[in-house]
Amino acid sequence: MREFGYERVHDVPGAVALLGADPDARCLGGGTNLVDLMKSGVERPGLLVDVRELPLDHIESTPDGGLRIGATVTNSDLAAHPEVRRRYPALAQAVLAGASGQLRNMATVGGNLLQRTRCGYFTDLSKPCNKRTPGSGCSAVEGEHHNHAVLGATEHCVAIHPSDMGVALAAFDAVVTYETVDGPGELPLADFYLPVGDTPHLETALPPGALITGVVLPPVPCAAVSRYRKVRERASYAFAIGSIAAAVDVEDGVVREARIAFGAVASRPWRARVAERALTGGPVSAEAFAAAADAELAAARPLSHNGYKVTLLRNLVVAVLTELTEEAAR
Repeated sequence: MREFGYERVHDVPGAVALLGADPDARCLGGGTNLVDLMKSGVERPGLLVDVRELPLDHIESTPDGGLRIGATVTNSDLAAHPEVRRRYPALAQAVLAGASGQLRNMATVGGNLLQRTRCGYFTDLSKPCNKRTPGSGCSAVEGEHHNHAVLGATEHCVAIHPSDMGVALAAFDAVVTYETVDGPGELPLADFYLPVGDTPHLETALPPGALITGVVLPPVPCAAVSRYRKVRERASYAFAIGSIAAAVDVEDGVVREARIAFGAVASRPWRARVAERALTGGPVSAEAFAAAADAELAAARPLSHNGYKVTLLRNLVVAVLTELTEEAAR
């Protein structure tokens, strides 16, 4: 492991000053991903800025009826918060599905957003990886890729984003807030993660030296009837091979609004807007749900060993929307 400096900060201006002054600096929250990558040599920061004691560990209601979630809120506290469970149950379910209790006690909201892919070639320094070493190639395209992307990928990278929390945040139009030496800023989650293109090493639209300060969830009335469903290869703690966050508002047997996002199928949480448009104004039926899923998944480009994900996602859409509409009808 490369030698690195360490600074513990207690206020946002101090953290931003350190991050802005050193391009090799990284924020240390729970360290559940960053420290592992440092041990393997993938991440080699010159300075760790410990942000755990920043005053960003609160969850509070916004004047318009949404929620503001601080960047250092732990995943455990996020999942247990009564307003999260009441207003955005899919978010609480996603966080609980995302990791073991020990990891949730350490991991932070800001760190969850910035976690890197779990692609085996990314963490294996002996193999080419465009995300780790731009221009070296993507080993997964012709290699082991059964859990890789079927949407939004390119020949330059087929890795997936591993976050469960991010999938639910994507479904509810979350906004990421940040601070830099030039002042505060914000990014809708839809714009926070960059498309793969030919630069997969560029993962977010955060400005250099930015400190994530929190996430704002707007009021989404239909989110109160929402669900997160995760499919994994074993029942115990594991990363998803496919997941969905969904919410639906139904009146008189007609879908008035639908929110759907997929996980473990792209380099970022995938908002299924085509499926949402197909559902809105249509009937509540398994056939309509399947047709909406098919419309979204028409853009899928599976590799030779991960085509099962298309069928998996289609089944998830039908199953979860059926459960939600039956629940809303009670």
